[in-house]
Amino acid sequence: MTPEIVILAMIAAFLGLRLYSVLGRRAEHEEEPIQGRFEGRQGRPGAPRLSAQPKPDSKNDAENDRRARADRQAPQREMPLAPPPAERGLAEIASADRRFDTFAFLEGAQGAYRMILEAFWKGDKAELEQLCDKDVHASFAAAIDARNAAGETLDNKLVRIEECTVVAAGVEGGFARITLRFRADIAAVTRNAAGEVIAGSLDDAIETVDVWTFTRALNSPDPDWLLDETDEG
Repeated sequence: MTPEIVILAMIAAFLGLRLYSVLGRRAEHEEEPIQGRFEGRQGRPGAPRLSAQPKPDSKNDAENDRRARADRQAPQREMPLAPPPAERGLAEIASADRRFDTFAFLEGAQGAYRMILEAFWKGDKAELEQLCDKDVHASFAAAIDARNAAGETLDNKLVRIEECTVVAAGVEGGFARITLRFRADIAAVTRNAAGEVIAGSLDDAIETVDVWTFTRALNSPDPDWLLDETDEG
C-alpha cells in the first residue's frame, strides 16, 4: 500500500467520524420537537387543555360567576295570591316607590304583627307608639289602661302565623295602603291580680284572624310602615 492511499484512508475515516457526530446530535434533538408559539403544551400528558370558555382573570369576573351560580341555585319566589284589584294596587305602589318590594313587605309585616301583639300583651305603650299611628295607638293604650285598672295581665303567646295574604292595596292621598289578613294560632291566658288564670289556656292555641292595614307616606324618607287600622276577619 502506497503512502498516498494510507493518507487518503485516514482522511476518509476522519470525515466519517465528523459526519456521524453531527448527524447523531441532530437526530437526538429531533426526538423532542421544539414547541412553536401557537402550540403550547396542550398536546403533552398532564398539560392544561384549552377551554371554550375563558377563565375569569379578574375579581369582577369571579364575582359575576359567583352571582350567576347563586341565581341559578336560589329558589324562585312566587307572587302571593291576591285579588286582581289588590295586585293592581301593589303595582301602583311599586310604580310610585321604586324601593317597594312585595315579598320584603310581607316578611316585615309578619314581624310587625308579632311585635305589636307582644307589645300590647306586655302593656308596652312606648313600643306600640313606634309601630302604630296615633288612632290605633290610642285604642291600644285605652285597652291597656282598662286592663291595668282591673288588675289583669295577659300571658299570651303567638305560636305561629299560618297565613299572611294581601286583601287590598293602593295609593291614597300620597300614602301607600296595604291591607293584610293574618291567620294565626295564639295561646291566650288572662290572669287576675293574684296571678290566677281566669280565662284561656296555654295548652290550647286558638286560631285568630286579624285584618290589619299598614300605611306609609310615599314622600317620607322613613321606610317604616305604621299600623293604621285593625279589624277581625
